Amino acid sequence: MAKKTGSEETVTYVDKSGKRLDGRKADELRKIKVEVGVIPRADGSAYVEWGQNKVLASVYGPRECLPKHLANPYKAIVRYTYRMAAFSVPDRKNPKPGRREIEISKVSGEALARAIFLERFPNTAIDVDVEILDSNAGTRVAALTAASVALADAGIPMRDLVAGIGVGKAGGHLLVDLNKAEEDAPDAVDIPMAILPNLGEVVLLQLDGLMTQKEWEESQKLAFQHVKKVYELQKEALKKKYAVEGNSGDMEAGARAAEEGVVE
Repeated sequence: MAKKTGSEETVTYVDKSGKRLDGRKADELRKIKVEVGVIPRADGSAYVEWGQNKVLASVYGPRECLPKHLANPYKAIVRYTYRMAAFSVPDRKNPKPGRREIEISKVSGEALARAIFLERFPNTAIDVDVEILDSNAGTRVAALTAASVALADAGIPMRDLVAGIGVGKAGGHLLVDLNKAEEDAPDAVDIPMAILPNLGEVVLLQLDGLMTQKEWEESQKLAFQHVKKVYELQKEALKKKYAVEGNSGDMEAGARAAEEGVVE
């Protein structure tokens, strides 16, 4: 809701009834859909719709690490590539990877690496490719959520699924899962997080903006509370795929991963 004050325009991000600009409550996630096994030629794949965000993730490996001088004789390496399609934002994006994409690729790859039993696959590489087809804030957490499901679909042993969640502040209100309008608020604080829910471990945490200690503590409570909803959607999607495929070795592995949070 926008109101003009003199020459300025103020925006009410949460109205008196507790509703946000898009009709959600302050602690309400956007609609999330997760599909597994959408790319037949990949070892594992997933598609996530998170509000307007549309994310496609594929996994290849573990496979021989080339060039060989990059190989680690003690464990696999994770090569995570985050890219935004040129048409994913209102103003056409330069197809060339920007600094933001390179940075997100690095920190997201490190987050996924923490979840995988890399020591079981020395001298190999696990390639994770994520493409953002449509963007409206929160793409890095949506991408990690999709990538984690794709890893489980590939049968790669993991300590837990990586579930993403975004929390922050707009217009003086603490919010869950900020959209683009909220991220652009004058006092906006954006906190993308990735969590291993079963283990309660944070594997990615970034913060853009300022908040008080009390706001920080409250935002973390919100993150851990609502990431469980994302986690359940990930597990349900994995169960659904392997329930349809019938009684195979892959089904047993996938169902176990979904049921137990991929914890071994």
